[in-house]
Amino acid sequence: MKYIVTGGAGFIGSNLVDLLIEENHEVVVIDNFSSGKKENCNKKAQYFELDISDHSNFEDLKRILLGSAGVFHLAALPRVQESIDNPLHFEKNNTLSTINILKACADVNVKRLVYSASSSAYGNAVNLPSKEEDPINPISPYAMQKYYGEVACKMFADVYGVETVSLRYFNVYGERQSLEGAYALVMCVFARQRLNDEPLTIRGDGEQRRDFTHVKDIARANIMAMSSKKVGSGEVINIGNSDNRSVNQIAEMIGGPTVNVDPVVEPRETLADNSKAKDLLGWSPSIIIEEWVPKYKEELGI
Repeated sequence: MKYIVTGGAGFIGSNLVDLLIEENHEVVVIDNFSSGKKENCNKKAQYFELDISDHSNFEDLKRILLGSAGVFHLAALPRVQESIDNPLHFEKNNTLSTINILKACADVNVKRLVYSASSSAYGNAVNLPSKEEDPINPISPYAMQKYYGEVACKMFADVYGVETVSLRYFNVYGERQSLEGAYALVMCVFARQRLNDEPLTIRGDGEQRRDFTHVKDIARANIMAMSSKKVGSGEVINIGNSDNRSVNQIAEMIGGPTVNVDPVVEPRETLADNSKAKDLLGWSPSIIIEEWVPKYKEELGI
């Protein structure tokens, strides 16, 4: 089968591309390399460097999609704090890209699109673990934009007949996570600081908790969502371990001295109810963070 992966040079997308190729699918990647890296590219995939948020590229986008069995839409600018600092830039990249890819799918009769949504839509969740039916409370432009993508997917399923399913990821970690940049994941920030013999900077009291989910489990969920006969009508599904850890616990796993700094705007706790993923996709997590971190530290030499 031929599949399209937008954002396929990024952290999550490149892991998905690898898994699709392992399963002998033909893979076409669309990426503008704004955050994706060429070193992540699988040589067995075909790559198009294209900004899908730019409507002037719409006809090219349709030509690339023609004849594909489905689209995995992962292309996005994914950081919460940066979206607060620069909301207009994030709006263009995270909202227009989703509308353009959905409309292109409708125009060339692509059967299904699997959308990478975000657990950030829950904000400061009232109920834990979070269920898909719980209230939505975005507390950043990024969270709002990713939730809008879910709404767009549902509408395109209802109005245009494009089968869609939205996967709400919970705090993804794993191979190819970036150590660089001001908005790197907390685990990566700690690893970089440890490599530089710096204290690990813990924002606030460090008791904020996250449902860390391994990238290979995320990739598996995408493929299951593409093939499941139980979805396709705009369903929203949590993809998380249904088990969380505090930032202090992650710091302890990485090791080294710590220092507490001012907090930022972020949810206090994330925790997924993943029963819907089990029921509709047959998915369950397979990788535990305590088992993965020692291998990660060994690879980095810390």
